[in-house]
Amino acid sequence: MASVHTSAHGPADDTAAHPRARGGPSEPPERPIAWAMLSRAVSVPLILGLVCFLPAVIAAQPGSGVRDTAYWLQLVLTCYAGARLSTMILSTRRRLLQGVIWMFVYIAMGVAPFAQVVIGQTPTPMVGPRQDLVTAIAMVLVGCAAFDLGALLASRRPLRRRTPSARYTVGPAVAHPPRLRLLALVAFAASAFYVMKLGGPAVFFSSRQEISETVAASGVVSEGSHVGSAFLKGFGQVPALLALLFYTRRLATSYRARRTPSTVLVWVALAALNLVVNNPVSNARYWFLTVLMAFVFTALPSSAAVYRTVLATGVVGALVVFPYADRFRYDDEGRRPAQSASVFEPLVTKDYDQMVMFANTISWVDTRGHTYGRQLTGSALFFVPRAVWSGKPEDTGVRVGQWMGLRMTNLSAPLWTELWVDFGATGMAGGMALIGYAAARTDRRYARAVTRAGPGPGSVLAIAAPLIAGYTFILLRGPLLQAAGKLAIAALCLLLISTFREQRAKRRR
Repeated sequence: MASVHTSAHGPADDTAAHPRARGGPSEPPERPIAWAMLSRAVSVPLILGLVCFLPAVIAAQPGSGVRDTAYWLQLVLTCYAGARLSTMILSTRRRLLQGVIWMFVYIAMGVAPFAQVVIGQTPTPMVGPRQDLVTAIAMVLVGCAAFDLGALLASRRPLRRRTPSARYTVGPAVAHPPRLRLLALVAFAASAFYVMKLGGPAVFFSSRQEISETVAASGVVSEGSHVGSAFLKGFGQVPALLALLFYTRRLATSYRARRTPSTVLVWVALAALNLVVNNPVSNARYWFLTVLMAFVFTALPSSAAVYRTVLATGVVGALVVFPYADRFRYDDEGRRPAQSASVFEPLVTKDYDQMVMFANTISWVDTRGHTYGRQLTGSALFFVPRAVWSGKPEDTGVRVGQWMGLRMTNLSAPLWTELWVDFGATGMAGGMALIGYAAARTDRRYARAVTRAGPGPGSVLAIAAPLIAGYTFILLRGPLLQAAGKLAIAALCLLLISTFREQRAKRRR
């Protein structure tokens, strides 16, 4: 069996080390020399485009924004995130989670807020002083630096340590075949109940507004609590997606599975099921983005071209397509209308309110103090109904929106904000460092899992990492209380189907 070379800075390029991992013995290996030449050819325009050209175009836009400390800090943050995203795209190692995180930071915390500062308009009003916006931008910069520090520390630590006396070591988690078939049955049953509870498949191709009204009329939503609807949607969507991802990986990596009619038929049925419950019409754009990204990286796990293409085109899609992809979204109320002659108008009038909401949250915390873990505890215990826990915290975005006096309180609360509310600047920096460490470790393990030397078609990490990468947009956008439900259901499903194989440890010579 081939081995994976691990240096002090992480695993070697998995595609180069294991050329057959990309699809089979007939596929020619990727040529490192060719990629090096291509990398040199695209690196300069890519870096110039993300770090220099796009910020310069935004800075030249007409608007009423002032060039104060907030302006310059936002410009630094945009260029810093652009440089880090460029390194993720150009790296010979596929850093899946880190790449997606930096793509979010560049778009939602860099380019969009910079356009808002230049034009002088924001999607959500800022109720506090300008200094709170300066503090928010500075804290995001500190969090990004802490994230990089955590990732650097993770790259210095070996993936696995064995004691000299250990004869066996626990292998990576793999899907237990009978339990996987059981998951598929559960997915069909739970999704069928979800569809029947809402009145049939037709409602899933209408609008999100009609879905919400149907769920409210179904009796699963109690006054002041959305736990019932969260479980109904979560179990109706997440098991179906996970089952599809596992069967997709089996078909993508196993010739025998592709020759087995029953496996192919189950995959077709799961694909049809997901077209109903996880389609882009009746679901939020962030959730459909999770479904799409998880499927792409599961079907093509070792393709360096796909990884780089997703990160590179994701920026264009987020700035051009994403703001207009809300055709089936229910009406927004409570946001002030904004008009602008700039081509970057969608960035100041639509979705990207993360930075201004961080500033508003700082103002809110100044009036009441930090919560010291209360908000995160409420997110972790999302499944407890308010009828049982009368003092259960609300979404951070909702609480800040109510304090601001807005009618529409479906506002974002980026991860930096959640950490700030509970623990302040020190806790936020420490939390981002831990996230950077965990993301880098997961990226290295994922890179090993999708190679030929990995655990094979049943690898749980090969499914979990792409799912988390897609869901990262929801986690980073926040609030965490809204995002915790589906993540917990996914973790529960993965735990139930996982098993661990013992591997004989190699003797040290």
